[in-house]
Amino acid sequence: MFQLDDKFLQDVGLGGLPDDQKKLFLDHFREQLELRVGTKLSEGLSDAQLEEFESFIDRKDDRVNAWLAANVPNYEEDTIYQQLKAGAPEQIPQNVVLAEYASLKWLGLNRPDYKDVVTTTMNELKAEIIANRDAILGVDSGAQAPAA
Repeated sequence: MFQLDDKFLQDVGLGGLPDDQKKLFLDHFREQLELRVGTKLSEGLSDAQLEEFESFIDRKDDRVNAWLAANVPNYEEDTIYQQLKAGAPEQIPQNVVLAEYASLKWLGLNRPDYKDVVTTTMNELKAEIIANRDAILGVDSGAQAPAA
């Protein structure tokens, strides 16, 4: 979908950040994106739905396994699951892959617009960064170049 990396920083005009600040900025951006997307996705959901989804995020294995058994009993045949499993680093436990898969399937059923919400929110945050780029970089945007 999108990558939060050096290319992203270049795209929003922050490629010149010092290396030690790049990771901090990307981590902060990721947190803001997750917070805003989560807030938007939770609108209109019941408390029971939110609790169910949180159980995937919290990796409550019993809840994840019960939900998969009831809603996607043949998940191992699903190409999305197979791609997640194949793309996960070796050290990632199976329950983490299952929880990620369950959350994606749950969102598809309960918030089929989730990809649009993520894209819209990402674009809004990018626009905010671009509009505030000088302040982020510590550049005085009111300063004028000296006359020649």
